[in-house]
Amino acid sequence: MFDLSLVCYRVLASPEESPKIDWAAYKSRVGVPGMVEDFQKKYEALKIPYPADTLTGQIEAQQKQATKEVQEFISASNARIASYQEEVAKLRALLPYGQMTMEDFRDAYPELALDPINRPTFWPHTPDEQLDYVDKSQAAEEKH
Repeated sequence: MFDLSLVCYRVLASPEESPKIDWAAYKSRVGVPGMVEDFQKKYEALKIPYPADTLTGQIEAQQKQATKEVQEFISASNARIASYQEEVAKLRALLPYGQMTMEDFRDAYPELALDPINRPTFWPHTPDEQLDYVDKSQAAEEKH
């Protein structure tokens, strides 16, 4: 990969057209008749084939797709950041836990607080000590 990049840089550093040569100056200095004309004819007939560029369109399409994906990720990230900032603002608005009473905790977190009237539980109020508790490992073994 690195060698290919090095070759590409060397090719791109070269000019697209061959340099112009002052053939008249060579004709006046070279003593062999016909030699400069032969070189001139061969030099002008020389055409170096360059491969057709078939991948630039694909690369540009990939770049557009990647740019689109990056913009979507940025907008999703900004939405997540906004929701996290809202959560942080809610937490900062709460009473410190050291000053919170059980009623304050119930008001702040109704899904976590003990509710003996609507959701009665048995002591020690853990999920595995309740009547409707099903052990996940036992349920998986019974299915086999």
